[in-house]
Amino acid sequence: MTAEDKLSLITRNLVEVLTEAELKEKLGSGQRLRGYIGYEPSGLVHIGHLIWMNKVRDLVDAGVHFVVLEATWHAMINDKLGGDIDLIRKAAWLMREVMRSVGVDVDRVEFVDAERLASDKDYWALVIKVMKMTSLARMRRALTIMGRSVDEAELDTSKLIYPAMQVSDIIYLDLDLALGGLDQRKAHVLQREVAERMGRKKVIALHTPILTGLSGGKRMEGAEKDEEVAAFKMSKSKASDAIFVNDAPEEIRAKVRAAYCPPRQVEFNPVMEINKYLLFAKPGFTLHIDRPQKYGGPVDFYSYEELERAYVEGRLHPADLKEATAESLVRLLEGPRKLFERPDVVQLVKVLESKVTR
Repeated sequence: MTAEDKLSLITRNLVEVLTEAELKEKLGSGQRLRGYIGYEPSGLVHIGHLIWMNKVRDLVDAGVHFVVLEATWHAMINDKLGGDIDLIRKAAWLMREVMRSVGVDVDRVEFVDAERLASDKDYWALVIKVMKMTSLARMRRALTIMGRSVDEAELDTSKLIYPAMQVSDIIYLDLDLALGGLDQRKAHVLQREVAERMGRKKVIALHTPILTGLSGGKRMEGAEKDEEVAAFKMSKSKASDAIFVNDAPEEIRAKVRAAYCPPRQVEFNPVMEINKYLLFAKPGFTLHIDRPQKYGGPVDFYSYEELERAYVEGRLHPADLKEATAESLVRLLEGPRKLFERPDVVQLVKVLESKVTR
């Protein structure tokens, strides 16, 4: 695979690269790159997670040595699953199995438990250095990366260490690439600034789109783009606002039918985003609209751009779009659905469902 081929594979379906020029230079050097994503094992898996899982597959196929940091300590600090570290570890195991079920070759991925980092005194020395280089105001402002407001640090000061840990994770693991949703932008920018001052490697940030919750979203005056998407992203804490990979077909259909999907509008439209970021991200995908002749008859869309054009021009009704999207999503989730039929997974899901916190 040429450097140009790798660049195309790594950057497809991203919304931002910081910076593409640096990525081209790294790929041109011929060195094998180290990449990572860190995530909090915090319960059940919704379809928004599939966006980064697809990118992990792309990065592995591009020859990147990829690390998945199972951020167990981070999840504990963020009060996920009641701070029960044993349950958080089980949630991490479930995420691995979901990755496997959607076609990620997990045997080619290095999984790192954050507890391994936390057991090293050098890691904590790094965290302190990062905090000494960061103002309190900057650290508070970065709390949005963990889905928290600035004010929440007033009640629990452990929250303030979280951004410093995320920056330190990247430096400690000696990474070239950091994959994350656009809501992780502030942590990645902070790492680039701090690493430069420390004489360490500035990470190249690969930002995926964030899937809007089923109730939709809207523009927020004065907010930055990463804060805007974080405010309306799909979240497991609101079950009616999310589609989980273990939802039954009829449940998926019902949720999509009830989803926010205004005519001719694409922005913050979760049904259109499911098509753009998940369905059409699959090579060779075709969206088939099966509708009566009096409403235009059956039609196939072979690209997202073609679908968006028809929707914005009013040639496709939201109800027809929803029906086709739901059926395609049901088929997409066949692999995970089989995983969740296993008795051990069924039992774990019951426990996780009872413990899910924001």
